[in-house]
Amino acid sequence: MDTLAPATFDVARIRQDFPILSQPQARGRPLVFLDSGASAQKPRVVIDAMVRCMETAYANVHRGAYRLSELATNSYEAAREATARFINAVDAREIVFTRNSTEAMNLVAHGWGRGVMKPGQAVLISELEHHANIVPWQMLRDDKGNELRVCRITDSGELDLDDLEMKLADGKVGLVAIAHMSNVLGTVTPVERIVAMAHAHGAKVLLDGSQAAVHRRVDVQAIGCDFYCFTGHKLYGPTGIGVLWGKPEHLDRMPPMLGGGDMISYVTFEKSEWAPVPAKFEAGTPAIVEAVGLHAAIDYVTAIGMPAIEAHERSLVDHATSTLATVPGLTLLGAAQDRGGVFAFALDAAHPHDLATLLDRAGIAVRAGRHCAEPLHTRFGLENGTTRASFGLYTTREEIDILAQALTEAREFFR
Repeated sequence: MDTLAPATFDVARIRQDFPILSQPQARGRPLVFLDSGASAQKPRVVIDAMVRCMETAYANVHRGAYRLSELATNSYEAAREATARFINAVDAREIVFTRNSTEAMNLVAHGWGRGVMKPGQAVLISELEHHANIVPWQMLRDDKGNELRVCRITDSGELDLDDLEMKLADGKVGLVAIAHMSNVLGTVTPVERIVAMAHAHGAKVLLDGSQAAVHRRVDVQAIGCDFYCFTGHKLYGPTGIGVLWGKPEHLDRMPPMLGGGDMISYVTFEKSEWAPVPAKFEAGTPAIVEAVGLHAAIDYVTAIGMPAIEAHERSLVDHATSTLATVPGLTLLGAAQDRGGVFAFALDAAHPHDLATLLDRAGIAVRAGRHCAEPLHTRFGLENGTTRASFGLYTTREEIDILAQALTEAREFFR
């Protein structure tokens, strides 16, 4: 039986908050936006907050001794405090603003990987990772010689925890870097168990929460990880702003990745001394307006309630699992017991790019390709990639039905 979202979750009313969803597409068709996993649409409150900042309270932050600068600084730091509350950080100073999750993971690769990890230590990732959680560790390996280990996943798309344990057993892994939720399989990884296993073998843990933070409550204290990152544009906020949370003792040990203004306490031609965390990692003028937008997005989803959003998504996942299974010739990628609203699939009669183009003519926006996860597609023998439908809090069951019907018709067309 489908899990029903709470009666208080009114998806029809929520959709009214997103101006773009009322815009007609080609041939006057309504927009069926099923690519939120790449970047989510923006509610009016986020748009308005950013415009209001630019119109009434914009200046550079941390620098000006005048009222507008103080207002902008207060807004920027209020966004940091809201982000800390959102993931249950102990202190707002544990929050570092970056451009996106990719930059956050590169910051850990640079600061922790190059600055703290010892020669001979390994980094352990998995087969389900996004390129942003693969390439920085390859660069570290090639630069510093640290081994890169890869944990297998099962045919159902879940982490092989026995393989994870085996690769941790020799105590040489310094850092485990794992996605909290796969952007292709929808698999939600057992992060508390992963952290416990890693810590038992002396390894720290970085979690890529780019997908998970959108769909369910994240509590970094309960999870127990050492680093956690996510990005604003998937959380109904703007592009250009991401988040790295880290335990203070780890952030203190890490050298900065970028040098310049505002990340120093003093500078001479002979030497520089870094500012305290988080300023140490935020060189130059930051994403001021984007931070305001992120704050508005966090307030928006918090007001709706992450438990309600998660329940709505579970209902969508149940419906999509059963509905898409009825489409002839369709193969769903992954069958994890705990999965979020991401469905990658292959249709036997069509190349993913051709299929996405045909769906677009019907007003349905999906992603096609390998979704920045080429090794994962290779693991499943899908070198051409897949088509992916990913849900947001504004997604409806009717949109899933429209997708299923369009896929059935597309198969007949391509055949």
